[in-house]
Amino acid sequence: MEAAEGKASGTPAGDLCSHLGPAAADMSQRINAENCYEILTKAKSEGAEGVKDLVYRYMSDHYLQVLRTAAVYGRLTVGEREHILARRMEGRKLLAVAESSEACDRGGSRENSRPQSPLLPAPEDSTHRRVFCLQPETRRWEVLARLPEEIPAKGSGMCTLFNYLFVAGGIGAHGDGRSKASDRVFCYNPLTGLWSQIRPLTQPRSQLRLVSMDGYLYAIGGECLFTVERYDPRADRWTPVAPLPRGSFAVAHEATSCGGELFVSGGSLFYRLLRYDSRRDEWEECPFNESRRRSTDMVAHRSLVYRFDVDRERAGVSVYKYNTVVKVWHGGASFPLDNPLPFRCAVLGDRIYCVNRSQTLQFEVREEREGFLPEVLPSPAEARGALVPFVLSLNRDK
Repeated sequence: MEAAEGKASGTPAGDLCSHLGPAAADMSQRINAENCYEILTKAKSEGAEGVKDLVYRYMSDHYLQVLRTAAVYGRLTVGEREHILARRMEGRKLLAVAESSEACDRGGSRENSRPQSPLLPAPEDSTHRRVFCLQPETRRWEVLARLPEEIPAKGSGMCTLFNYLFVAGGIGAHGDGRSKASDRVFCYNPLTGLWSQIRPLTQPRSQLRLVSMDGYLYAIGGECLFTVERYDPRADRWTPVAPLPRGSFAVAHEATSCGGELFVSGGSLFYRLLRYDSRRDEWEECPFNESRRRSTDMVAHRSLVYRFDVDRERAGVSVYKYNTVVKVWHGGASFPLDNPLPFRCAVLGDRIYCVNRSQTLQFEVREEREGFLPEVLPSPAEARGALVPFVLSLNRDK
């Protein structure tokens, strides 16, 4: 695993600007975080548009490194900052999944919100877990990357921010044979294919929920934890924020962001919904969901939070929608569930994808009608353990 991105020996800006043309590929390899702003300044003064484009490409490809380098990011104009981020988000947005596992086997008692199955083992070879992406034309899954061996196989939280995949916490065995929660956070850059580590969590967490919102990461709860912390990528720092209310969630909660607010449901009181206001740093209770069943996941689309509740007795799933503007629950639309494996969800455009090892369900979100029927797609044929879905922008035209 790479410890950092974009490291290279410094090269004078004047030398670089005079070697465009056939040597453009070689020159782009010499650009790094230490000299990129100097090169950009020189290119602007000489009207070297090709060199400027190469520097902006580098800044986009290594966005996190540039973002936390005040001597670079702090000197860019607002327009330049918007340009390199927009460029990073360009390309085809694809559904991707990572192999993972639940931290423990919960038998599906009333106190637990996520339905469990004896068919949900950890990946057989936990040192070679993979990330797959779905090609929409062929509907085939392809291996995109492998997770570093240092990432625990169980109980990690995953989400994307600025077109990076972040993997935080988890639980794994140590040298003394005991299982311990991890505080480490890993980051995958799909534009360079490199993994790196960022600042560790302030405390080890397993079964946490990791959610991105307004340019920050939020690590929410975990095994018997009520604490919440926020990561600022500009400062590479985690700081505590208001904890979950006492008595609300012990384990197994679901979380998503919608309209600049965090929403958390599930846990021991699985029909409750909490809302976090980052401006006031406060949690408040939302109207209860009429369902008393266990949720398998929760995602947001526009101003709606979609909650998927599982009825294992009837082998089905009910979809409830919470309107965050008028603060009202709708729905209860149901569809059959062919396989007892639990699933996780991700939103891509106007579609919600529910994924497990057996199948992928694709919903088209249509505001004019309440019900919607899923289209069944294949899941990665060789996938192991549980699958965590997310969206990445790939195949950008450079």
